[in-house]
Amino acid sequence: MSAAETFGPVQMLVLEFDRTEFNGEVMPELERLKEQGTIRIIDLLFVAKNEDGEIEVVQRSDLAKDEAMEFGAFVGALVGLGTGSEDEVLRAADAGAQEMEDGHFLGDSEVWYLGDAIPNGSSAAVVLIEHQWAIPLRDKIVAAGGTALADEWIHPADLIAIGAKAAVPAGA
Repeated sequence: MSAAETFGPVQMLVLEFDRTEFNGEVMPELERLKEQGTIRIIDLLFVAKNEDGEIEVVQRSDLAKDEAMEFGAFVGALVGLGTGSEDEVLRAADAGAQEMEDGHFLGDSEVWYLGDAIPNGSSAAVVLIEHQWAIPLRDKIVAAGGTALADEWIHPADLIAIGAKAAVPAGA
């Protein structure tokens, strides 16, 4: 089975919170979804910045080392595929596997980026979530000869923007 068949669609969420202390609202929900087989956390990076500007970092992943390296190789190979060169596909796959050798896709540059982007007394997270629920659906679509032509998330703000645009009279 190839990595393309093993991994489901991956979503990246970038979140900001107006505090650094939590009462267990988010992580238990992620755990519940994980236990149900709905999602898997490819990588989660949480950065808290206290009132003095000191940074605290928490990182976790649901992938074992070999799974993380397989995911890295898969991502790298896809990047290499875009170049049109077989040699680049192999080089990029190897580089991707090595990048994920520590089990994490997100690293120090993302920590510093988040730390610089948030104000003191707040926190931020970047989480790569694999949607495992979509794997059987994807497999059935492929078996039926289907191909995704588009794949987009529609957020409530997008719908509000469409309504606002529709409310503007033509030619205004």
